[in-house]
Parts: sequence; structure tokens; C-alpha cells
Amino acid sequence: MLPMKYCLKIEVCLKPGHSDPEGETTVGLLRELGYTVEAVGVSKVYRVVFEAGSKREAVVKGEEMCRRLLANPTKDDYSVVVEAEK
Repeated sequence: MLPMKYCLKIEVCLKPGHSDPEGETTVGLLRELGYTVEAVGVSKVYRVVFEAGSKREAVVKGEEMCRRLLANPTKDDYSVVVEAEK
């Protein structure tokens, strides 16, 4: 099978129970602006474009990228979604 180009959306966020100072600051500032906000969680989104032999292989490689570099398994959760195939 010829490789196809895939675009992955990889979201990395803190696991429950871990401190999110940026989210806590944002809650306070939004409240000062008059918004009724209960919580804000900050996450990073990576869009990664590369070639793979199949959609499944693209997801597996995306998960490997998270384990090896993009996420800290001690404090982060992550999700990998194929957004587009070209």
C-alpha cells in the first residue's frame, strides 16, 4: 500500500488532580471580567502532518510521539485523532 499523508490532532492535557496554575489564573481573570466560570483547563494541541501506510498506523505513530516526547506520562493525558487524509 502506498503511503498517504495524514493530519493528526494531538491534545495533551493534565491528568485530574494535577495543579493547573494557568487555568486557575484564567478562571480568576474571567470572573473579574464578569463571567460566571467554574473551571478552566489548559491543554496543548499539536497538529502533525506525516505519511503513513494506513489510518491505524498514523494513530499508532501519533501515540508513540506522545509517549516519547509530547506528553509526560506522570502528569499528562493525551488523545490522538485523525483529522484528514490526503
